[in-house]
Amino acid sequence: MAYQSTAVTVREPLRLAVIGTGWIGAFHARTVAEHLNDAVLHAVADPAPGRAAALAAELGCPNFTEDIADVFADDRVDAVIIAAPSTVHASLIAQAAAAGKHIFCEKPTAHSLTELDASLEAVARAKVVLQVGFNRRFSKDFARAAQQISTGAIGTPQLMRSLTRDPQVSGGLPGAEKIRTHVIFTETLIHDFDTLNWLNPGAEVTEVHVMADALVAPEFRENGLLDTAVVTMRYSNGAIAVAEANFSASYGYDVRGEVFGSSGMVQAGHPAQLSTATFDAQGEHRPTERLNIELFADAYRDQLAVFARKVRGLRDGTPGADLAVPGGGDARAALAVALAALESVESGLPVRLDAATRLAVQA
Repeated sequence: MAYQSTAVTVREPLRLAVIGTGWIGAFHARTVAEHLNDAVLHAVADPAPGRAAALAAELGCPNFTEDIADVFADDRVDAVIIAAPSTVHASLIAQAAAAGKHIFCEKPTAHSLTELDASLEAVARAKVVLQVGFNRRFSKDFARAAQQISTGAIGTPQLMRSLTRDPQVSGGLPGAEKIRTHVIFTETLIHDFDTLNWLNPGAEVTEVHVMADALVAPEFRENGLLDTAVVTMRYSNGAIAVAEANFSASYGYDVRGEVFGSSGMVQAGHPAQLSTATFDAQGEHRPTERLNIELFADAYRDQLAVFARKVRGLRDGTPGADLAVPGGGDARAALAVALAALESVESGLPVRLDAATRLAVQA
């Protein structure tokens, strides 16, 4: 009888590279370095002088570069986290796919359906994972709402609502002179569009109508800034949805969702509130001004943990390869709504989103 080995096979850790070291890229890099099991932060890349080096030094990351091509050329990199400016997302997705890297990309994945479709074709050819940073899908309350809807607990969705209100910042709206019309739809409300699509499974948006204005910083209205918007959407199953956003909530960060159906209602989310409380003669006080990465801290981390588990599953044959994640199709559906919202703002009219329109809309 032959000897049998009791040795345990040690798998190589997943090696991740972060592209872009702004606030969200730095947050993702810290998440990988400090919170992910069986994954390591292998490299950080940013073309801005000194930024990648500084973040790598802070996190003990062994590699950094100002040339993003270095990441794609590194055979040791299993997957990339794209957190660069959104104008280059589609190009970076295509380059990562061509290099055989699995991809996590922040939203939006593109600014037109044409460029997004080109990058999705590259992903399909390479047969790599593309996960999009729609973090609300990983928030426990939103995920529970989605589960309730999928089991029919509230019947057929009829009225839906999703909102994002950024916290008020002292000194007005920083960088207002640089904010352009598309931002509130492609950078902010795109989360709400994806959430509503997710909470109404099997249905598609068929019509979009928008009212928007510069109410937070009206002095920049002529520059094209829009800081307040309400988007009405009709779905193919008859449901009517409202998505709203504002850049200056005085009471703190506020993200909520609600679906009213033929048999009930489900709600998720709440205004941000710290657990620390102060009590004095005027009563109880709780600080509320928080960032999205604080309100959704667990969701931000969980989405990367799921991404890592899925990639490891594909690489090593371990459980997780079949995990469902928000992907290119979800990104495309949300972007189509965002672009239709822009068209509605410009025309002042509802925009139909039939199949032909969804394919033709451009940023």
